[in-house]
Amino acid sequence: MLLSAAVLFCLAAHAQEPATTLPTHDASAVPPADKSSTPEDKNKQSQSSATSNDRLFYALPNFLSLEDTNVPRLTPKEKFKVVARGSFDYMEIPWYAALAGIAQAEDSEPGYGQGAEGYGKRFGAYAADGTIENFMTGAVLPSILHQDPRYFVMGKGSFKRRMWYAVTRIVVTRSDSGHTQFNASEVVGSAISSAISTYSYHPRDDRNLSNTAGVWGSQIGYDTFTIAIKEFWPDIRRKLGKKRPAADQPGGSTGR
Repeated sequence: MLLSAAVLFCLAAHAQEPATTLPTHDASAVPPADKSSTPEDKNKQSQSSATSNDRLFYALPNFLSLEDTNVPRLTPKEKFKVVARGSFDYMEIPWYAALAGIAQAEDSEPGYGQGAEGYGKRFGAYAADGTIENFMTGAVLPSILHQDPRYFVMGKGSFKRRMWYAVTRIVVTRSDSGHTQFNASEVVGSAISSAISTYSYHPRDDRNLSNTAGVWGSQIGYDTFTIAIKEFWPDIRRKLGKKRPAADQPGGSTGR
């Protein structure tokens, strides 16, 4: 995981356009829209004015990550709808399958056992853990607390400044009205989801406060890492797009 993170961050740093000056806006505030976005980037949001159709590395759902801040607020119904769309996306199946395989190899939570039965239990647990956390942090608490579950890409500035902005979004968010707030939806929501999963379907020997805290810490860490990737993914996507043959580009020659 650490090696993968290092590779991804190196790609992101290489993909950025050099910046001669830093943005003057506060990193805790919502960044301005990136006017240099290509038509391909803007099309990622064109089908839904409030959410995205993007996918990290063209695979994993990235529907709550936006490069444009000039978007309408999400209603509670829309929050639940977009979270459900991402949580039950077909790409979540191989993702949870891979996580279950790693856990099986490490024999984490031995109470699940080994073999096909143990793998099945781990797969179900990972799928349930992810789904519960997605709804708690992206729909339930954001609706109750009137917070915006979307991530707004900073897009410009030095690698260090953008990285700091990204990782601090785990504790800083904005309200539905656009004000900066403590990200209770993420911090409290992930704690609640950890408690629900730990004390309901995880092995009995692991139903304790220590394991709950461990699951909560893991979720916070994973979400922080994911947010950092979301910040630099548009740069990587544009870099990869430039390498596509002209015939593959929108409006490119078809050889006719």
